[in-house]
Parts: sequence; C-alpha cells; structure tokens
Amino acid sequence: MATTQDFTTMMKDMMGAFPVDTKAFEEGFKTQAALGEKLSGVALSAAEQSSELSSKWTKDTLSKMTELAKVKSEPADYAKAMSDFATASAEMAAENLAAFAEIAKKAQTETVDLMMAAGKDMAEEASATMQKATKETTAAAKKAAAK
Repeated sequence: MATTQDFTTMMKDMMGAFPVDTKAFEEGFKTQAALGEKLSGVALSAAEQSSELSSKWTKDTLSKMTELAKVKSEPADYAKAMSDFATASAEMAAENLAAFAEIAKKAQTETVDLMMAAGKDMAEEASATMQKATKETTAAAKKAAAK
C-alpha cells in the first residue's frame, strides 16, 4: 500500500531555510502609523483654522447686521445702511475667502512635503529590506545546496 508523503516537515524546513524578517513589517507599520498621525495633524489643524475663521466671519457679519437693524430717522438712512452693509459684506467675503485659500494652500503644501518625505523614507526602507532579504536568501540557498 502506498503512503502519502508528509509535507508538513518539508514545509517547516523550507520556511525555516528562508526566514521572514518580521521587524521589517513592524517598522513599515510604525512608519505608516506615524505618517497617518502627521497627515491627521495637518487636516485637523486646517479644520480648526477654518472653523475659527468661519466663526469670526459670522460674528463680524452679525455685528454689521446689528447696525443694519437699528431704527433710522430718515428713509434715506435705511438705503445708506443697506449699502454700507453690502459693501462691508463684500469686503469681508473677499478677505475671508482669501484666508480660506491660504489655509488650504498651507495644508496642501504640508501634505505634499509629508508625502515626499514618506516616499523617500519608504524607498530607503524597502531598499534596505530587499538587500537584507537577498543576502539571507542567497545564504540560505547556498546552505540548502550544500546539503
């Protein structure tokens, strides 16, 4: 009667001959987590600045509306108040939109810088890991061939 070959021992020997460096995976995970933290920081900072700017814009608009809502003695004063409010609103809009654009530009620049640095770091880590793996695999193959 024919017996089937036990592949478990053969697989253990093969996997033992070609070790996997789990440290490289751990370092890669840590690098990705650090990048995620930095990118989150950029996004949260931009969101905080945008929120503060939006709140300031709202407060300024409401203060201008308070002037608009006051009782005037002459009908022409209502037209002047509305004109002043419209002018002030347009100026505030231009200023605030420019400020929002600056926040976005800063976030974009920081994100690009982080991604460039991360890409460089990952390329260096990958190169070092591949060189190490190549040396270990070559040594294991030579050792296996010598048996």
